[in-house]
Amino acid sequence: MTTVSATQAAYVVAALLFILSLAGLSQHRTSRSGVVWGIAGMVVALAATVGLASRSITATSLVLIAVATAVGAGIGLWRARVVEMTGMPELIAIMHSLVGLAAAFVGWNGYLEVDDELSGSLLGIHHAEVFIGVFIGAVTFTGSVVAYLKLSARIDSRPLTLPGKHVLNIGALVAFVALTVAFVASPNMGLLVAVTVIALALGAHLVASIGGGDMPVVVSMLNSYSGWAAAASGFLLANNLLIVTGALVGSSGAYLSYIMCKAMNRSFISVIAGGFGTPAAAAEDGEQGEHREISAEETAELLRDASSVIITPGYGMAVAQAQYPVAELARKLRERGVEVRFGIHPVAGRLPGHMNVLLAEANVPYDIVLEMDEINDDFAATSVVLVIGANDTVNPAATDNPTSPIAGMPVLHVWEAANVVVFKRSMAAGYAGVQNPLFFRENTQMLFGDAKQRVEDILRGLDALDAPVPEMAGSSR
Repeated sequence: MTTVSATQAAYVVAALLFILSLAGLSQHRTSRSGVVWGIAGMVVALAATVGLASRSITATSLVLIAVATAVGAGIGLWRARVVEMTGMPELIAIMHSLVGLAAAFVGWNGYLEVDDELSGSLLGIHHAEVFIGVFIGAVTFTGSVVAYLKLSARIDSRPLTLPGKHVLNIGALVAFVALTVAFVASPNMGLLVAVTVIALALGAHLVASIGGGDMPVVVSMLNSYSGWAAAASGFLLANNLLIVTGALVGSSGAYLSYIMCKAMNRSFISVIAGGFGTPAAAAEDGEQGEHREISAEETAELLRDASSVIITPGYGMAVAQAQYPVAELARKLRERGVEVRFGIHPVAGRLPGHMNVLLAEANVPYDIVLEMDEINDDFAATSVVLVIGANDTVNPAATDNPTSPIAGMPVLHVWEAANVVVFKRSMAAGYAGVQNPLFFRENTQMLFGDAKQRVEDILRGLDALDAPVPEMAGSSR
């Protein structure tokens, strides 16, 4: 078997491993094996690519590849070890930016070094691949950088609202089509520079125009973009594995974006066009009544007397790293005979599946972790709901207020329960910048402070309630 044939066979094996990885990641119980399949596929792909490259490059180039691989692997291992779960969304966003940047570089290289055997229509197809690859890569790069800055709170999460922003976006797309036609007809560096600048500006503007409430969809969308950018690079490099892998990532990311938009009752086009870009009305920004507070000890008494409890976590739980005491609280309540379940909104946190991973990390049983559609009808028959760090995903304005920026977004109907306890640091609005009228309802009480500390206080309160009351001296006489 020749080296080329062996490489192609290895690429097929790697592609199958990537498909198995996606299948494994689709379920909680098989997610670990899915990660292992993905790692194995990447190892096979890298080994095969280096083996193929070694046939036609110098020893110096091989050393450079080895050094680059070692540096990249070292950075990746370091970041994976030190990143907190709360920092995972922005880490993924910045990784997407690197994929986009690499695709743009590959496109430029495809323009600077053209195979002499290409001519006629094949040469035109090649130039079209170069132009499209640079455009997708540049959009992905700057879009991902802006997403990283928003997710890491380095810039404001509120949407950028430039005058005529939709006209600017459409104009950039029209310019891209026109420049593509011109470049295929007469390739020159000026046109490639122009489309690179337009794509960089478009990527930044698209994501900057999207508000915080839509950022989970943005992460998924950028994942899809990075896949198509990789596929475009595959066509330029005549690399079948890049084409297959890019198509897998691009299509799965697009489908995930569709699922999330459906869960938020939003169209994909509306998210791209600006997301939750309408600021809340001035009356909605302020408090809408008097809120009631509750202590950890009182919450413990409420839970002791409850027959059923639903816990709805959000990004605040991730920030406080409260998943472990929350898991312990669920275990103690279940030992007391209380029915405990978790209600997970599809876009809870800032990354799809964020809450599920945190709860799995804390060894919460999979069978009591339910999706929104599975549990929404059960709130009315629930004694107590604990809202731990969630805000926009439990906002009744989505169903009650047609003028709200989140109107129509499916939310967890926590307000239908007999009692609602909301864990928050303050009365501030959520990530979408929308005030939550849940906080002022008669059956809602606020438990302020760090979520982890408050849950630990509740655990101590439950222990104190279970402790036997010491007999008074002389009571037996």
